[in-house]
Amino acid sequence: MADEAYHRILLKLSGEALLGNEDYGIDPNMIHRIAVEIGNVTRLNIQIAVVIGGGNIFRGAGLAESGIDRVTGDHMGMLATVMNSLALQDALLGIGVDARVMSAISVHDVCEDYIRRRAIRHLEKGRVVICAGGTGNPFFTTDTAAALRAIEIGADIVLKATKVDGVYSADPALDKQAELFEELSYDRVIESKLGVMDANAVVLCRDQGMPIRVFSVFEEGNLGRLIKGEAIGTLVS
Repeated sequence: MADEAYHRILLKLSGEALLGNEDYGIDPNMIHRIAVEIGNVTRLNIQIAVVIGGGNIFRGAGLAESGIDRVTGDHMGMLATVMNSLALQDALLGIGVDARVMSAISVHDVCEDYIRRRAIRHLEKGRVVICAGGTGNPFFTTDTAAALRAIEIGADIVLKATKVDGVYSADPALDKQAELFEELSYDRVIESKLGVMDANAVVLCRDQGMPIRVFSVFEEGNLGRLIKGEAIGTLVS
C-alpha cells in the first residue's frame, strides 16, 4: 500500500462512458476494458465503489422535456442505472473480480438493497460495490449520488470519469483556446458554472471535504495511474 495514493475510492462513471463506439446502449468492448481497469485496481488492495449513470439508455430530465412526468422519467433513469450496473457486475465477474450491485431502489430479484454498513463490509472483503438507482429519489442526479455514497463509505476521493481529460475554461471541442485547469476550488467550480458535476454534488463534497478528480475514461490506464498518485486531469478541492 505504500506506493498507492488511496485506500478506498468512489468511481463515478457516466452512462455515456459505456457507449464506446455505439450510438445507444452498451459497447461490450468498452465495458470489458473498464472492468479490466477496475480489476487491476482491486488487485492492488484498493477498495473501490462505483456509481454509474443511465444516460446511455434513459435520462430523466430529457424525458421530462418530451412531456413525460419528471418523477416518472427519473424513476426510469434509475432503472437504467440498474441495467448498467448489472452489466458492469457481469463484466467484472467474467474476469474473476467479485462484485455486488446494491440499489437505492428495491429490485430484490436482481440485486441487493443499498445498506451502508453492508456496502462497507463488501469493500473490506475486497468486493467491488456498484451503487445503482442514484439516491433513490427523483430530482437528484447520479453525480449527487456519487458524492453521497463517497461520503457515506468514507472514500478518500471521488474520481469522475468523463469524455474529456479534465475541466476546461470552455468546451475544448468548440474553443481551441480553452484552458485545462490542473486544480480548482469547490467555490470556483460553483461560481463559474464549470460543469464538473451537478452543483448539489459539488456543495456536498465541499461541505464534507471530499476531493474530486475529473479525468478521461477513454485513455486506457488512467485509473491505474491515478491510484499511483499521478496528477491526471483536474483536482477539485
